[in-house]
Amino acid sequence: MTALMELPKVNTMTTVPTRPNLDTMELSLGKKARLYRLMYQHGPGNGSMLFLPMDQGLEHGPMDFFVNPPCGDPNYQAQLALNGNYSAVVFQIGVAEKTMRPYIGKVPLVIKLNGKTCIPSDAQSFSPLTSSVEDAVRLGADAIGYTLYVGSPAQDRDIAQFNAVRKECERYGMPIIMWAYPRGEYVDKKGGKDSLYAIDYAARVACELGADIVKINYPKTDEKSRTGVPKPYDELILTAAEGVQQVVRSAGPVPVVFSGGSKVDDTELLNMARIAMENGGSGLIFGRNMWQRPMDQALDISRKAASVMREY
Repeated sequence: MTALMELPKVNTMTTVPTRPNLDTMELSLGKKARLYRLMYQHGPGNGSMLFLPMDQGLEHGPMDFFVNPPCGDPNYQAQLALNGNYSAVVFQIGVAEKTMRPYIGKVPLVIKLNGKTCIPSDAQSFSPLTSSVEDAVRLGADAIGYTLYVGSPAQDRDIAQFNAVRKECERYGMPIIMWAYPRGEYVDKKGGKDSLYAIDYAARVACELGADIVKINYPKTDEKSRTGVPKPYDELILTAAEGVQQVVRSAGPVPVVFSGGSKVDDTELLNMARIAMENGGSGLIFGRNMWQRPMDQALDISRKAASVMREY
């Protein structure tokens, strides 16, 4: 992956940012109780988080399941999360209601509160609500997920919708994981959605708007991703590790979990895990990289990723 290529150093980040600690995070008791389960009672268990998302059925349609047909049944992901000791599985409400009953208390649940199909153009990217915080409480979830498209022409509606969700989360003591995704033509003109500029901005937006955890992609630091970006990003030539450090630093007190994206081989996946964790990341949220494999292979790579995470 381009994002992980090591480039010549011009500017260096001299200090690796410290991973946020639950004891020092300013959260309500309800949020702390739920995050404690995700950070210490499940998953790697050392304050980091390993999430298994399966919201792609709405976002991409069934196409992602063709690689490994059994994974079209959400029980596949639930079983992988259980036997692979994930911090939580991420489902949309319909899948959660139809799948989670046998796993309650065994597999923590994150309810994705908004989403959209990929059939229309994403030029006006906006994900309407598909469920509520009250639904998440009813289903025993330990957090909710919310996608916010940073830079989209519809970001005014998006921010207003998120603000209403945030208030409900404060009322119920429900942690918020923000999928902070840069989108839109102006993002495309300024290095693209995975440029360091765009990802760094998205990480900061999550902090500014009140997310408790932010999910972002690995930032690209290659020359193409510096084209059209504002200063000082146009002059920053960073390694992959330094790019991760920068976005973690911009998220401030908000833990950062990094998305795996489309499937890569084992070596690259474990390299991604190590770069994230060595440079201040608080966890990984890998979906297709895990459940597009046969179950034995998925369990093996899940355990290897968790082993890497426990080193930090």
